[in-house]
Amino acid sequence: MAIIVILIAISLIIAVGFLIAFLWSFKSGQYDDTYSPSVRMLFDTKPKEQQAKAKPKPVMSKRSASAKD
Repeated sequence: MAIIVILIAISLIIAVGFLIAFLWSFKSGQYDDTYSPSVRMLFDTKPKEQQAKAKPKPVMSKRSASAKD
């Protein structure tokens, strides 16, 4: 019978932990914009990191740099 009291106490501690985590995420603005993420996948734009990898910058060697002087 004592185990039930321990299990109830542990479950209440876990529930309070989840409540605190939810309130913290709500207060920090986690749920402010729920529309944009669902629409973002419809646009055909690549993130800036992928665009930078797709178009590498040309590397100038010392020889080509001195030829311009």
